[in-house]
Amino acid sequence: MALPFPGLPIDLARVRLRLIEESDIDAVFAIYADTEVARYLSFPPMKERAEAEGFVGRIRAGHASGSSWQLAVERRDDRALIGTCILFNFHEQSRRAEIGYTLGRPYWSQGYMNEVLVGLIDIAFGPLDLNRLEADIDPRNDPSARILERLGFRREGHMPERWIVNGEVSDTDFFGLLRSDWMRRE
Repeated sequence: MALPFPGLPIDLARVRLRLIEESDIDAVFAIYADTEVARYLSFPPMKERAEAEGFVGRIRAGHASGSSWQLAVERRDDRALIGTCILFNFHEQSRRAEIGYTLGRPYWSQGYMNEVLVGLIDIAFGPLDLNRLEADIDPRNDPSARILERLGFRREGHMPERWIVNGEVSDTDFFGLLRSDWMRRE
């Protein structure tokens, strides 16, 4: 499914969601090379800048095809790239997609990701007219589970040994959010 994303950039209270650009490669590398940030991702921490170049290239290809929308999260006051968020794995017939997010460690526990996800969910259930969002997280990632639950996602399942990253086997917890539940929350 290829979806046109609504007008960008999207200004929220403290952050701006915008397309990722070639000029973001160094900031992307800094975020994804941090072992603490990458701890619960489905790929290992980046070791070389070239990995960030390839990553940004794949993100831009997803934008061009409309198959995924990974956006830069830029702090509005100083234009620092502090993370990314993504809608992907769109299923047209069922009007659903997956949501993902990563935030640089210096920006943890400051409410940025809550703001980002509220904005992204509003887009998903508004202009994109999706009916369901899903998230797949490592069950050991308590902060991620807490933010999803605070936003109304329900834990819907557990899959043992779903991922192997850097030789480490890990489980997955699945979360889902229905449009009807989100709209009632508002």
